[in-house]
Amino acid sequence: MTSNPIAETVASLMPRAKAELTELVAFQSVADVAVAPKSECEAAANWVAGALRAEGFQDVALLDTPDGSQSVYGLLPGPEGAPTVLLYAHYDVQPKLDESAWATPPFELTERNGRWYGRGAADCKGGFIMHLLALRALKSNGGIPVSVKMIVEGSEEQGTGGLEQYAEAHPELLTADAVVIGDTGNFRVGLPTVTATLRGMTMIRVRIDTLEGNLHSGQFGGAAPDALAALIRVLDSLRAEDGSTVIDGLPAQARWDGLQYSEDEFRKDAKVLDGVGLTGNGTVADRVWARPAVTVIGIDCHPVAGATPSIPASARAQISLRVPPGQDAAEATELLFAHIEKHTPFNARVSMEQVGQGQAFQADVTSPAYTSMAEAMRVAYPGEEMQAAGMGGSIPLCNTLAALYPDAEILLIGLSEPEAQIHAVNESVSPEELERLSVAEALFLVNYAESKKVERAGLQRSA
Repeated sequence: MTSNPIAETVASLMPRAKAELTELVAFQSVADVAVAPKSECEAAANWVAGALRAEGFQDVALLDTPDGSQSVYGLLPGPEGAPTVLLYAHYDVQPKLDESAWATPPFELTERNGRWYGRGAADCKGGFIMHLLALRALKSNGGIPVSVKMIVEGSEEQGTGGLEQYAEAHPELLTADAVVIGDTGNFRVGLPTVTATLRGMTMIRVRIDTLEGNLHSGQFGGAAPDALAALIRVLDSLRAEDGSTVIDGLPAQARWDGLQYSEDEFRKDAKVLDGVGLTGNGTVADRVWARPAVTVIGIDCHPVAGATPSIPASARAQISLRVPPGQDAAEATELLFAHIEKHTPFNARVSMEQVGQGQAFQADVTSPAYTSMAEAMRVAYPGEEMQAAGMGGSIPLCNTLAALYPDAEILLIGLSEPEAQIHAVNESVSPEELERLSVAEALFLVNYAESKKVERAGLQRSA
């Protein structure tokens, strides 16, 4: 990285950043009481609030949101007349999944092969540390040139919409000229990337019942309707022979015109086993950024351990459907419900419930804030130009903010590049990416403040 005072300051702060991330990762802050006690999220929220107070933030508050989670808010006033920038991250994390598959304990930040491993290290506790690093670097180099609002969500991974509902009920709280969402990531390590689109999502649970109770498979098998077999038929109907998502009435052939994703790169990033083919058709970018994608993320039925020779009377699955920009998540949900009803065999009883939803998002990458970010990334990543890519994941808050504050410019950056393996076992963050993106964010705030000064001066002259 080219030497400059902000970069040098961030580099000097990295040991402190690692210590703080170690403390934050230690909280098992999964916003699902079936997985972790609520006290873990509460402890993480209090840690975040304490960090904001230590940085001089005012009006620091733990906001009780309608879904039962807490978001942390704080305000750091800037110079008079300066623009306001909202910085976003979330402290809740995905479950640890199979702990035995982790090379090191999931809630202990561990350095290995130049990366820091731990649940939430990249998604998105590291994003909060990135914001702190950027602000600290500016404080040490002339001060922060903008007013900063910080919002750190407590249930983003659950998709239950607590912060969105709170923001809609208190629209004055998060008003800003620009928003930096620190919850996406570079296309690859070392390539500065802003996220131009996010797929939306809907999450549903499906239950199929066929019998009053389980039956002996030898006595009744062959004629008694098998609930698990019926569920498998339903789930299989959601994909074509090549693995493409096929939900009756839902368009699935859109094209991605921007940065492309080679199959070789994707196979490496996704760690696809040798000889196993990819699913779907079109380019990889088409499939992961521009089209709907269905995934069965859980099934409840007989476990293999202790299985008995009996016919299942009921079976249940949880289904995630990613919805690209241009498609309404609520309409996609209705189409998914109708598809499942139509494709349930044996006239079995089927019931469904929606457990999460978020709309897709498309940013305006031609806005002035993106010019400021491109200039900042050019310094933080010498020799590289900022790229715009899509992201298959969802951040429902983006659409809420865009609706509430239509004039605000929303930028998406973060630490979740492919090697981070977010949502999987052995999640990690690249400390080099944390350092460079912190520098980029700090320089962006400087550039953005200056661009707003120039804009105001031009308006005054024209008046």
